[in-house]
Amino acid sequence: MSRLFHAATAEVAVPADQAFDYLADGLRQGEWTLGCWDRERIGEDVFRGRSLYDGQETYVRVLPRRELLLVDFEVGLSADALVPRISARVRPRGEHACVVTLMAWRPPDQDDESWQRVRDLHQAEIHLLKGRLELGF
Repeated sequence: MSRLFHAATAEVAVPADQAFDYLADGLRQGEWTLGCWDRERIGEDVFRGRSLYDGQETYVRVLPRRELLLVDFEVGLSADALVPRISARVRPRGEHACVVTLMAWRPPDQDDESWQRVRDLHQAEIHLLKGRLELGF
């Protein structure tokens, strides 16, 4: 994978709209985002959670675009310092299946170890997403 970009993807046995709705729900994201677990709403589209890795507080603005089946996430260590970092894309694959892709862009100041951790977490998160969606959580 690139030193600048990473993607994790899975085919999921649910309709694309169902997957999109789950990805776009800022509170439900706290069920599968290992870097921002146990979310709480702190603004209209801004949420706060904790990293399961190091316990650090993380803030996220959720920007869903239903017409594209795309959710952009601005991420930061405070609600005032959010930058575009993550996107989730859904592609229909028939009536009852879709492909879900998590995408991450590396910030210029991120060290190699923490970038590797982001990539590893996204590989785990795509499996969590698939399982939660297919089991109807």
